[in-house]
Amino acid sequence: MTLSVDIRRSVGDFALDVAFEAPAGVTAVLGRSGAGKSTLVSAVSGLVRPDEGRIALGGATLFDATARTNLSAPKRRIGVVFQDSRLFPHLSVRSNLLFGRRRRGATAPDFDLVVETLGIGHLLDRRPRSLSGGERQRVAIGRALLSGPRALLFDEPLAALDAERKAEIMPFLQTVVAGAEIPVLYVTHALEEARRLADWLVVLDAGRVAAAGPVEAAIASAGLESAGDRFLDGVTVEATIAEIDERFELTGLALGPHRVWAPGILGAPGEGARIRFLARDVALSLDPPSRSSVRNVLPGVVRGLKRGQGPYASVTVDVGGAVLKAELTRRAVDDLALAPGKVVHALVKSVAVARG
Repeated sequence: MTLSVDIRRSVGDFALDVAFEAPAGVTAVLGRSGAGKSTLVSAVSGLVRPDEGRIALGGATLFDATARTNLSAPKRRIGVVFQDSRLFPHLSVRSNLLFGRRRRGATAPDFDLVVETLGIGHLLDRRPRSLSGGERQRVAIGRALLSGPRALLFDEPLAALDAERKAEIMPFLQTVVAGAEIPVLYVTHALEEARRLADWLVVLDAGRVAAAGPVEAAIASAGLESAGDRFLDGVTVEATIAEIDERFELTGLALGPHRVWAPGILGAPGEGARIRFLARDVALSLDPPSRSSVRNVLPGVVRGLKRGQGPYASVTVDVGGAVLKAELTRRAVDDLALAPGKVVHALVKSVAVARG
């Protein structure tokens, strides 16, 4: 099933003119504030009417200006998760979850399975006002899933959360979207969210599609790495889930001869995964640390060194399963006497993992 969008809509001095297709799986829509993301969300979900064009989901036409077709939001069967959750404050979590299901009939997934997947069983009898921001978003995701949607639309679901709540909800989001058999449109302004969750990427700029395609290809096409924050620089590598540590809720991934540990139960042994290493999260040491909180320490060899105009330098390190990037100060590079061929240890403070 594919979500096809080809629409135009003008609001004041702003004009949205976009055309793209989102197949089954996750398509991220990335753009700065004012790029047209909110207008696109409203048009696809049925909250506003485009001036021209067509929106189709599978074989069903949701909007067609020429044919004067414009299905209402409920009839479109698109589950929407907004950044402010929009739960009914007078209903319990259980009643919020069941609300969409009562309206849509028996095509929804199993209630208990959704509750277990999102880890919200202990919240069922509570009201939204007593929940944290991350808990409210998990309930909102559950409500969207239980509505039996033909497509899902996430409208910057993490934008209103602090770093701690984002870290709390991200593993649940990854589980929900992994292997999705319906189109999932994930709207965000955060490049790393798109990289972590999506298979495909649509980049919006001033109401137009600046690039579209597989995530890394679209990023390169739009020049996001060079134009964006240097701290977004990094590498994405293919890996395989090797083992699960159920006691500490960790996933061990095989990367060449190394084992990389990531928080959460992210799949089953043998499944593929993509690991994203940010340059800002990689430190270098000449000796392996004897006592450190950093769990992922990978021996390697410096392959390249690029000094910038400012205080930072970019170092590439071959760790035997991937070539990582590390963003260091130029002083640190001099203190360690780093040069191509130097043996070092990469201390990886954090990784992002997406199911392959």
